[in-house]
Amino acid sequence: MTKLASTSYLSYGLFGLPLAMVALPIYVYVPQFYAEQFGLSLTLIGAALLAARILDAFIDPLIGMWIDGAKNNHGYGRFILISLPLLVAGFVLLFHPPAMSHAYAMVWFVISLIMVYAGFSLATIAYQSWGAALTQALAERSRLSATREGFGLLGVILAASLTGITGMSGLSAIFTVTLLGSAAILLKNAPRPDYSAPAHMDLSSLLEPFQNQKFRWLFAIFIVNGIAAAIPATLFLFFAKDQLQLAQYSGLFLVLYFVAAAASMPLWVALAKRFGEARAWLMAMLLAVLAFIWAYGLGAGDALPFAIICVLSGLTLGADLALPPALLAAVIGRAGHSGQREGVYFGSWNWATKINLALAAGISLPLLAQLGYVPGIDSNGSAALSVSYALLPCLLKLAAAGILLRAPLRDL
Repeated sequence: MTKLASTSYLSYGLFGLPLAMVALPIYVYVPQFYAEQFGLSLTLIGAALLAARILDAFIDPLIGMWIDGAKNNHGYGRFILISLPLLVAGFVLLFHPPAMSHAYAMVWFVISLIMVYAGFSLATIAYQSWGAALTQALAERSRLSATREGFGLLGVILAASLTGITGMSGLSAIFTVTLLGSAAILLKNAPRPDYSAPAHMDLSSLLEPFQNQKFRWLFAIFIVNGIAAAIPATLFLFFAKDQLQLAQYSGLFLVLYFVAAAASMPLWVALAKRFGEARAWLMAMLLAVLAFIWAYGLGAGDALPFAIICVLSGLTLGADLALPPALLAAVIGRAGHSGQREGVYFGSWNWATKINLALAAGISLPLLAQLGYVPGIDSNGSAALSVSYALLPCLLKLAAAGILLRAPLRDL
């Protein structure tokens, strides 16, 4: 397809909302939740997150290969159907554990985490592949990914707001309803890619994306830029509570950040249409560094400066969410793999996302603990917290921008 109806964007993009609702609590609230609920150490939580995310990440390419080789004339819908019970059950178990000892809490944590990860991976890879196979038109592919990610940002905002208002019980109920409702709309009303016979897949197919030079460049940029984003996401609650002494405003800061990102989506789509997705993304990276570097100098009570930083850096987040998937769709199309190999490409793509998060949690949390930082206590580790939260991500973002500047992606 080269042109999509306006209603197609809504019926396709809406499913991104509940997926984001489950993503935010897992990536942001889980460490603090289990540390406070069961007294588990940051080192233990970080190690568990690292192990679970690495296991989950390495399953993603296999899921992508399975989708490409097993899809039929029903397309990607049946894989999303399979994911729904895993998502609902895993999320509820993860955030509603019974009273138990430390040892059993750790087992419960890991099992429920793997369950929700499996459902999330299957749904996300099938959903992203569906969108990438719909169109190769420049304006359409960036608009489609921006719509999906825009609904995702609304889901993040809703999750951040509900966590403070209704707690995890209310969030779980609303997540379940929106997940099932949006899945029904997606499966019934969203446009479907032209049917193509299942591709022949074997283990060598997992490496096929990496034989594509443009994908290798894009993948490297995505890895470095993703780590830059994952570190502050992992440390946000600790920074707001212990560095700024503003834990009561943490939900508001998140809302400001994601509202700004959602508001910026039309701007980045317009810039991508005018200059191309690669140039627009490079611009966003440099602006992100200029906005976020100031977080390093903040201290207790700096609510207004941090709110401004959240808004400015949130404006650049819209590009990080909308443009890389559109570039990946273009890379797939340019390689002649559209409608055939989206699963293995997005399997590797999601592998990168989760490895980034695994490294952020598995390295930054134990490192902070070793440097003397203790959550909830104004310790000598606060300087390390400030450096890890603000300076390190900016350096990584500049590195990603340098790679993007050299990458052969501006002709897509």
